Amino acid sequence: MIQQTPQADLFKRRLRDSLQRETRNSRAIRISKHANVYTCGDQSEMVYFIESGQIKLLMLSPEGKECLLAIHTAGDVFGELSLSGSGLRIETATAMEDTELKLIPCSKFFMRLSRDSLLEGFVQYLTVRVADQQQVIANLVTVDSEQRLGKTLLQLARKLGQRDPRSIRIEHKISHEELSEMVGTTRPRISMFMQKFRQLGLIETSEDRFLIIKEKKLTAYLAQIA
Repeated sequence: MIQQTPQADLFKRRLRDSLQRETRNSRAIRISKHANVYTCGDQSEMVYFIESGQIKLLMLSPEGKECLLAIHTAGDVFGELSLSGSGLRIETATAMEDTELKLIPCSKFFMRLSRDSLLEGFVQYLTVRVADQQQVIANLVTVDSEQRLGKTLLQLARKLGQRDPRSIRIEHKISHEELSEMVGTTRPRISMFMQKFRQLGLIETSEDRFLIIKEKKLTAYLAQIA
């Protein structure tokens, strides 16, 4: 995963401040865990800003197999493809936990970017997102499923985790099924690789069931088996 740049982080903070200053143009809604914000094929001209919670974006193959495109958390924007003017959703957005969103009509979103000088920051933010997606595609084509899982765990840790001196703790619940959707392999293989990573001391599970990633050890292991 491409590391979030300081400019991208600044954009998220400034957008949140912008929305808090003018709430009449950004209706807030609550989405229950496992409920869909929208589904593939829906018509919409809304952009969503996550106040709290966690959203995953999924696409379905013609055979009905799910592919998890991304996980977004507080401060992230999603649904931005509606800014293209097509108005047709090509993915499904689902809450991974109880989530609070602000809904912003596309016209109002463009207005806020312009009025509060956020356009440059938004472009940088999207550039990081595009680079992430390109890396996911490259991994699917060029590396095996064990390496893809290791890279995915590092990506999730760097995006969602809390650092301590020797590891990164992921305090968001991510199931083996969701990992299989991200990695592009079966759930039993994910469970097998996770067990292997635990035995090698690359990951741990804390007493409160949080996943702990030993970033340096996992990075070195992936380099060794590449």
